[in-house]
Amino acid sequence: MHIFDRKKELVSFLQDERKKNISIGLVPTMGALHTGHVSLVKKALSENGLVVVSIFVNPTQFDKKDDLEKYPRSLERDVELLQKESDQIIVFAPSIDEIYGKSVKSQSYEFDGLDKVMEGEFRAGHFNGVGTIVELLLRTVSPDKAYFGEKDFQQLQIIRKMVQIKKLPYAIIGCPIEREPNGLAKSSRNERLSETTKEEAGLIYETLLAAKSKFGTESASSIRHWVKSEFGKNPVFNLEYFEIADENTLTPMLKKQNDQKYRAFIAVYADGVRLIDNLRLN
Repeated sequence: MHIFDRKKELVSFLQDERKKNISIGLVPTMGALHTGHVSLVKKALSENGLVVVSIFVNPTQFDKKDDLEKYPRSLERDVELLQKESDQIIVFAPSIDEIYGKSVKSQSYEFDGLDKVMEGEFRAGHFNGVGTIVELLLRTVSPDKAYFGEKDFQQLQIIRKMVQIKKLPYAIIGCPIEREPNGLAKSSRNERLSETTKEEAGLIYETLLAAKSKFGTESASSIRHWVKSEFGKNPVFNLEYFEIADENTLTPMLKKQNDQKYRAFIAVYADGVRLIDNLRLN
């Protein structure tokens, strides 16, 4: 397995590989890899001759310093996990200096309002940081396709918008959420949960399923109120937001339109760890 920490060396290697007419996939990650990441890698391997997996905890997308400091890092274990999957995987694990130089700051983007709701409302500057690192990775790797999990669905839509606005020639592929046996969406942050809380966190997915059941007969405002009430009864979890929104525009739903697709989005704190999830409703 080839492991690079320098952009220049990675670019040179990929240029040589492209001469063999090999298609290249990209799976951007922040490490602490789990089976959700592996599912993205497997999808990329099934559609490309070579897959670049980036491992970089991006400081500009964290709105809280302590969250950045506590984010799990396990590069050696991550590499071992990827080695078991295929010898057609390239790891790109740059330093902060390699990515940002002396100025660790994000670019400013216009995402047509996709960044103003839900995650954007509670995490100032988060999506500018995401856009900055993803654009840099796309331009560095120049993949045929890049793969992102739907757990971060708002992020996925924003990346698609950024690629559209910047006229970048890369296909952005969304992949289904991988879940724990109790329904909890797989996330690197789950490592910070106690076993008891991790088991109880199945409530998040149960709530989304209940919202989907109610969606056929109840209004969005009624469902929002019900979710807020349910979490208000539970001392383990602190609900940050629950929203029902249009899949494409991420605009909160006021009145259901038959020709639109809707998703329920949720963010919850447990053990001081922020967990997000979403589910298509129709």
